[in-house]
Amino acid sequence: MPRRRIGFWYRFAAVLCKPPLVVLLKRDWRGMENIPAEGGFITAVNHNSHIDPFAYAHFQYNTGRVPRFLAKSALFNKGFIGAAMRGTGQIPVYRESTDALSAFRAAIDAVERGECVAFYPEGTLTRDPAGWPMTGKTGAARVALQTKCPVIPVAQWGANELLPPYAKKPSLLPRKTHRVLAGPPVDLDRFYGREMTPELLKEATEVIMAAVTRQLEQIRGEKAPETPYDPRRERIEQRRRTHAQRRDERTQERTRGGRPAAREEGLGT
Repeated sequence: MPRRRIGFWYRFAAVLCKPPLVVLLKRDWRGMENIPAEGGFITAVNHNSHIDPFAYAHFQYNTGRVPRFLAKSALFNKGFIGAAMRGTGQIPVYRESTDALSAFRAAIDAVERGECVAFYPEGTLTRDPAGWPMTGKTGAARVALQTKCPVIPVAQWGANELLPPYAKKPSLLPRKTHRVLAGPPVDLDRFYGREMTPELLKEATEVIMAAVTRQLEQIRGEKAPETPYDPRRERIEQRRRTHAQRRDERTQERTRGGRPAAREEGLGT
């Protein structure tokens, strides 16, 4: 299937966004040859800064295959921003509503039309203390197994040095380098033709995230943790620590509360 034309809105967005990106970030982009020249495909990208969608879109725009991102539905209702989101073909995600599955269907339709859909499988900025990819959500794997399209693992690093996660101000100097490495398609053949159970989707997602992490290891020149940071596991552990702390505090309060009575009865020291 042929590629879709870039279109007016994407070219207009590029005119607005590329100049400041060129000024703010040097570029070390590799692996463009792994971006398919034709047909629909998915890119799975790590997420470590609020500005990395713009930096990554710059990379992929230069390959001639523009990405369609999944984005919060609220952005599509905000005047010029909403018009740009709709005009560039981004895909709204309606969370906690009856339309929650519409993004999944739209992503499949886009891939089948020969477009690229860019997934941030982590679903949010990484919370790993060292910036490594977290465990992923299963949306990218679900679309990939449904369409059997190529999944290109992409790692990026550098936009997070310009604007660290949750920082309020950018760090402009010295000028940062945006590094991107796109790898060869992830091998998902062993998952095709099997029932799409939660376990299967989880396993396929782990394979995709491992491929993204390997690309980032090459960029950073170091090894990632053996076990990816898992926000759900961390929340459970945090609740356990909170309950244990409260239990200890109650025990201490009871102990402190019993001491005066013991002394009054001549039992304390």
